Amino acid sequence: MLRIQTSLSTWSQKRSMKWLVLLGLVAFSEGIFKIPLRRVKTMRKTLSGKNMLNDVLREHAYRLPQISFRGSNLTIHPLRNIRDRFYVGNITIGTPPQEFQVLFDTGSSVLWVPSVFCNSSACSTHVRFRHLQSSTFRTTNKTFWITYGAGRMKGVVAHDTVRIGDLVSNDQPFGLSVAEYGFQGRRFDGVLGLNYAKQSCSRPLPIFDKLKNQGAISEPVFAFYLSKDEQEGSVVMFGGVDHRYYTGELNWVPLVKADDWTIHVDRISMRREVIACSDGCDALVDTGASFIHGPGRLVDNIQKLIGAKPQDFKHYISCSAVNTLPSIIFTINGIKYPVPAQAYILKGSRGHCYTAFRAKRVRTSTESWVLGDVFLRLYFSVFDRGNDRIGLAPAM
Repeated sequence: MLRIQTSLSTWSQKRSMKWLVLLGLVAFSEGIFKIPLRRVKTMRKTLSGKNMLNDVLREHAYRLPQISFRGSNLTIHPLRNIRDRFYVGNITIGTPPQEFQVLFDTGSSVLWVPSVFCNSSACSTHVRFRHLQSSTFRTTNKTFWITYGAGRMKGVVAHDTVRIGDLVSNDQPFGLSVAEYGFQGRRFDGVLGLNYAKQSCSRPLPIFDKLKNQGAISEPVFAFYLSKDEQEGSVVMFGGVDHRYYTGELNWVPLVKADDWTIHVDRISMRREVIACSDGCDALVDTGASFIHGPGRLVDNIQKLIGAKPQDFKHYISCSAVNTLPSIIFTINGIKYPVPAQAYILKGSRGHCYTAFRAKRVRTSTESWVLGDVFLRLYFSVFDRGNDRIGLAPAM
């Protein structure tokens, strides 16, 4: 149980006492929310025949903006590449604005930052929101949990003005963490979730939904370009697509279900042999995941096929293997997406090389994968809320 100890004598303002009472309620809140990967009947299976599927996509498609310079409604926001592990960007919350560095995450749906009441060790080294310094802040009586693959947080819901570059969301609901577990050593303050809204009265409305509802973005899409080799130039764009960030045409993939950025994968192969996903599987396209995650048994088999050896939670391999190992190919909606050895073999700070495949921590009843940044550095990705689909094309 979480305990928050604060001397009431240090708070003289009526507003702050109300906030303390609210935080006291957190100790009695329950309910852990997880983000499951689910397998349901795909659009491909529901619509009999490939031609029928293509007809549906054409009927519901719209033209994305072709260019994105000054004068357009497209917002391009820079991201910082942290050692090819995380891609984070700056936002501000409050009036006057307080700046935070957050992970832009398609695998979760909540925006949250640490609060001044968070005493967890993970909070002590990060920027914490000071609610008393914001004239537009207001509190609620809602509390919630979020469980991630690497940790979990406990928070309260508040409202304030949030800015992502030129985009402004007034009275935006967001989370303030009062306890964090497993986030020690992270290089960002909080998380900005870009997944679909989860059906829970206690969860804050995602900021993308709020921006869409208030007409701040011209088209209900956002897209990512993630740089390689720790280079600069990574961006997230809202309201359209700048086509200079990819080559060829965008290939559109319908979502498994219109409540999560999960798509259907036909198979995973290497040297023309199917090595996983033999009967088809699902995959969450997740900008908040560094690696490619899959079922432990299948990931272990891939490690053996490429000659990687386990040690200290990683699978190590000779760095020279990048010159000899073949690509691992993800076939999605009939299109092959190769992941070459140069992408799935990574070099650590001490010069040793390890693979980018990880076993999922949460087991599911059906085969499911997570396509993280290792995959998304290769393929520019467009997340289309208007048509419930994801567009992929080779990144520049």
